Parts: sequence; C-alpha cells; structure tokens
Amino acid sequence: MTTTPHPGPACEVFAADDIFVSSGANLGDGLEEPDLVCPGDIYELARAARSRRLLLAPGPEAALSVAPGSPLGAPGAAVRLAARYTLMTPEGQPLDLLLLRLDGPAGGLFAAPLSPLGPRIDYTLVQVDAAPPAAALSDLLCVSFVHGTMITLACGSQRPIETLRAGDRVLTRDHGPQPIRWIGHATQRALGALAPVVIPRGTLGNSGDLIVSQHHRIFLYRPGRRPDMPTAELLVQARHLVDGSTVYLREGGMVGYFSLVFDRHEIIYAEGIPAESLRVTEATVARLPQGLSQGLRASFPGLAQPQHFGTEANRQLLDRLGPAALFRRRASTAAR
Repeated sequence: MTTTPHPGPACEVFAADDIFVSSGANLGDGLEEPDLVCPGDIYELARAARSRRLLLAPGPEAALSVAPGSPLGAPGAAVRLAARYTLMTPEGQPLDLLLLRLDGPAGGLFAAPLSPLGPRIDYTLVQVDAAPPAAALSDLLCVSFVHGTMITLACGSQRPIETLRAGDRVLTRDHGPQPIRWIGHATQRALGALAPVVIPRGTLGNSGDLIVSQHHRIFLYRPGRRPDMPTAELLVQARHLVDGSTVYLREGGMVGYFSLVFDRHEIIYAEGIPAESLRVTEATVARLPQGLSQGLRASFPGLAQPQHFGTEANRQLLDRLGPAALFRRRASTAAR
C-alpha cells in the first residue's frame, strides 16, 4: 500500500460566537478578544455549532495567510493569532484554544481548539495569553513518529515504521495484536513547531532514540497515588518532556513523519516503550485532503475514537513530579 501524505497546515475552527458564556460575568456573550473576556466565566459550545476547515499558507514576515482552496476565508487574507486561552473541563483537564482573526470580507473571529471540544460540556476560562507566539498555530499538527522508529509487531519482533503496511498486526498495550488500518507520511522542514523531540536511548527505558513530533503523547506508568494525579497512568506530550539536556528538540534539515491509525485509539510500542497512535476524530479528519477524509469516514463510522484513559500531564504537573520521577528508568532497562 502506498502511504498517503499529510495535508499542508490546516485546522478545524468554530465561529467564535458558537462558544458562548453560559454562566458568569459575560453571560450570553460569544468568545471575544482578551480585553473583553473574564477568567472564571464558564463557556459552552453551541449544540448547533459546526466546525469549518481553514487551510493555511506562509504569509509575509513569517505570518500566516489563508491558503488557496481553503473552504474558509479569502485566499491571501492574513490570519492573526489574537489570543491563547486555557479552559478547564469538569474533570479538571486543561484545554487550550486559539482565537484567530481572519482579515478580509470573509473573515472574522474564529476559535481553534487544540483538543476536541464538545457541546453540553462546561469549560471554565482559567488563563488568558494575549500575546501567544505565532508558532502556536502549528500545535494543530497530528501526532507522528519519525522515519526509522522501531515498532513492535504482534509476534514480538520490531520493524522500522516506514516498512509497515496497512493490515500488518502491531502489538497494543490494551487489545493485543491489532491490524493497522491507515498509514500517513509527510516530509517537513524540522524547524520551530515542526522540529521533532528526541528522547535519547534509555531515558524512559527506550531501546533506541525515540524521535516524535512535539504533540505526540508518550504513555508513562507512575505508581503511587497523588492528589494531583487521578490515575497512575500518564499521557505526556513529548514537548513537555523537553528540558534542554536529557530530552531536546532537533532542529534543522528535513524530517520524515509517519502516523498509524487502528480501529481504536491505541497505545503501541515504539523503541520498546508505549506511545499513542493517531486518534481519529472529526477534528483529525477535517485536516485531511477530501479524497482521504472520505475514505477515513467510510473506515471509521462516527469518527469518535475515545481517547485512551489516563491523566493528561501538562507542564505544571511534570514540574511538580520532577525529573527523578520521569526519567528514573535508565539504560539498564532499555534492553528488556
């Protein structure tokens, strides 16, 4: 099977008015720019809200613009990052959301959630970043492994990810051997938010260097209950492990990224340690080319793979745990 490339930069957005205050000082108002919002307000996504797909292209002076063929916005119109908001779910999990302003006659304010956003859920605004870096738009990329990553198969052997094909059976943590349903491949410049994270051999018990995209989540099991850890199972975005010494970004040149999709959102084994597969949701499929998205919709009815259960570990939680708790499994465990 020929692998299918990822699309160019794209994101799923909602009209800002579709995310409204259901309780708080700005009751009834839609999401606004930083000087008009109030931390503590509770937001909901309107039940009739429908996401739209925005295609992005490089603009002048490292800015972004609306790409030709985008279903939303006027081609060439500037896309400005107005704010980054952190919302809290009822379960206490953070959800980041970008507020975008599209210039031009087809523009306006739009909200791009960095995690799935659902109706009938209360989201409390807890943090406002009025001047986020433009690179935050690249947070919307899919999770990927790099060329050469060794993936554990159902038989226990390992193969480089680029040699895998749809139908190959991979060992999963929770459901045993599972066939690959789809493989995506893209080659990108390893700069900024597209630079991969390098987790050197042995850092987490990995048998070789594990190199992944910045938002790829690694599965960590840390026994011993803590008040700030509802479960002993952590899902940690690779970018949160970067400390400049043990784990680092590798910038420069080109990088080949690969994504794997299964019937469910799975935890698989890469370089001998558990990491997530690409989770299929409407937000994921909205970023794919139309021909590919139609195929995925046929293969995954409902587009609602539940997220693997675990505590989503943000940077603040990892700082509280400390490096000793994160990196305590050294090279002695790597050969297991």
